[in-house]
Amino acid sequence: MIFFSKPVSPDTKLPLRKILSLILIGSATLAHSQSNKSVDYANVVNTQIGSKGKGHGKHEQYLEAGYTFPGAMSPFGMVQFTTTFFNEDRGFVINQMSGAGCEHMGNMPLIPLDGALKVSPDSMTTFRPGFKILRSVAGYYKSESSQGVVSELGVTTRTGMGRFSFTNNQGTIIIGTGINATKVSEASVKITSSKSFEGYADGGQFCGAPANYKLYFVAEFSEPASAYGTWEGASLRPSVKAAEGENSGVYFTFNTQVKKKVLYKVGVSYVSLENARQNLKSENNAWNFDAVVSKTQAAWNKCLGKIEVSKPAEAVQFYTGLYHVFTHPNIYNDVNGEYIGADYKVHKVSSGNYYTAFSNWDTYRTQVQLIAMLFPRATSDMMNSVITFAEQAGGGFPRWVLNSTETGIMQGDPTSILVANAYAFGANRFDLSKALKIMRRGAEDPETKSQKELTRPMLKQYLEKGYMNASMMLEYTSADFSIGQFALQAFKDSSLYRRYLKRAQYWKNLYNPETTWLRSRNEDGSWKSYNEDWRELSYKGYFWMIPYNWKALIDTIGGKEVAEKRLDGFFSKLNANYHEEWFASGNEPDFQVPWAYNWTGQPYKTQHVVKRIIKEQYSNRPNGLPGNDDLGAMGAFYVFANIGMFPVIPAVGGFSVNSPSFGEIKVHLAKGTLVIKGGNPDKTYINDLQLNGKPLNGTWISWKEIENGGTLTFKLSDVPNKTWGTQTAPPSFDY
Repeated sequence: MIFFSKPVSPDTKLPLRKILSLILIGSATLAHSQSNKSVDYANVVNTQIGSKGKGHGKHEQYLEAGYTFPGAMSPFGMVQFTTTFFNEDRGFVINQMSGAGCEHMGNMPLIPLDGALKVSPDSMTTFRPGFKILRSVAGYYKSESSQGVVSELGVTTRTGMGRFSFTNNQGTIIIGTGINATKVSEASVKITSSKSFEGYADGGQFCGAPANYKLYFVAEFSEPASAYGTWEGASLRPSVKAAEGENSGVYFTFNTQVKKKVLYKVGVSYVSLENARQNLKSENNAWNFDAVVSKTQAAWNKCLGKIEVSKPAEAVQFYTGLYHVFTHPNIYNDVNGEYIGADYKVHKVSSGNYYTAFSNWDTYRTQVQLIAMLFPRATSDMMNSVITFAEQAGGGFPRWVLNSTETGIMQGDPTSILVANAYAFGANRFDLSKALKIMRRGAEDPETKSQKELTRPMLKQYLEKGYMNASMMLEYTSADFSIGQFALQAFKDSSLYRRYLKRAQYWKNLYNPETTWLRSRNEDGSWKSYNEDWRELSYKGYFWMIPYNWKALIDTIGGKEVAEKRLDGFFSKLNANYHEEWFASGNEPDFQVPWAYNWTGQPYKTQHVVKRIIKEQYSNRPNGLPGNDDLGAMGAFYVFANIGMFPVIPAVGGFSVNSPSFGEIKVHLAKGTLVIKGGNPDKTYINDLQLNGKPLNGTWISWKEIENGGTLTFKLSDVPNKTWGTQTAPPSFDY
């Protein structure tokens, strides 16, 4: 990726930018455009799924809530125009992440009101608009407030657009330009005419860490207001054209006696006010709301159509899961290519796009594999983005990126795994040499940082003693395995592979033979308590966090029968919280465990458990997810579970098999179409499986076998077949 220190003329670069944006959502779809053009996938999606919790109260809503949002966005888009999971009565914000578990972003909340504004909106927490959702699908949202005002929302990649229908003779739209989801430190707005305003505001915090961004906005209305003004705190200021600081904003009152509908559009940028203006002009220079929605939904149809299933109109949950997969990472550069880098300076991307919103501790397990398979070029841009971020941030990979900031959230070295997974599943058009160099620096130099955050805390002890805090260390061993695999696959470096493979076996130093469980150790080698140092999961869940060497793990505890019994007890329930000692459908470290039966010699139990999870833990309701979607991680889990194959082993291109849910599935890959036949939501067990007509009696299918397309044919039954899939052992990697 090349950056220019001086701005390149927008006149020379903008046409190329438009072309490249179209490539993102269109180039890989040509081969199958004829087969899916009649299916309106965007309107199959139910964006309300995951937007509510299970009702355990405010302090436990994180346990079984998707943290998704019902509003409008485009595939991998910069803008999300929506109510939020955290405070939907505050109105429609312009930026939000799907499934992130802390209050965040939420800039520019907007509420349409019937009548004139009489008192200051202040923090906008006293309104109770009571939005009743009338329709919420990919790229389009419609609701009605308790006052009868109908709000419709649409987006382009970098702009939001609203259409508000009022019932009485006056209607007011308020926008909290000095309000976000947490606390604004800096905000300024200026009314530039009776139908426009512009300004900026900061992003507050995310999970206790500074968000460190400034959002610039330029907004317009379709009609001139009959009255307008600003507010600051409790002070309403009619006709005053400027406001600053926290809890400030603008309002516009319209004469709706004749024209009941008022249109609104806003362009945003994280670089400058001028870029926000250019984004708006480039992407939405007219007042055609229906055309904006239609174009964005066409983009969604191309993305969602990458996987076709039989009876798609009935596959609401499946396509909603796939929709969530394509919400992040987000395009971060403006139409002229500019973005704010990890050094907080303005940079310019020369080709493709620069991305942000990397929840890598979550997404390395499922989501990156799926987008690499379906959109390898865009995924390569995403990998170049995290490589560039590392270079600008001091040399180390980040864990969790929000805009230009490494938040330091979560643990491990997930980005090394993320990048290795992207490569293993087909995304290879990024700087491989730089990637390996950054991986190794973070894994070998204990002082390596990304901005202010250490890439690998406790690395010195890990390297010297071979043990440390357990759950963090298990993330490190998976990262070490992934670095070795990446070196082997991308560079044929078997020596480096062996070195990192050896390190990946350090998990054995955590095994306590007296308890037969993994356990943290003090620096002097003594054992900690069995329940110490487990992040968001119990010790029984983290036990299975060595998916690259399950055979050795199973042998260590006494063999397949012992492991089978342990798994049986673990799956007695499916909805553990962070501390309960059974399977947690709602959290990422457990995602791969249902497929462990394929290593213990009971594939039929994998098939049974996966179908249980699908049926018991997911539903077509607002509270229909078992946990945070985490920027597409859970959506990808659901997609893989339903197509009958799951990417269990980090950095190894391949899948562990289960029974698919649809009679026919077509997965349109970059090099060909994979057809999966014979699935059934009501038949659980595999009796027979063939790949291109050749019988398979093992539970592992390598990426190389299917990356050019092919046909997988399942024969399912209601009765367990206890011998199928047991003749060929799935891979494990010991030293």
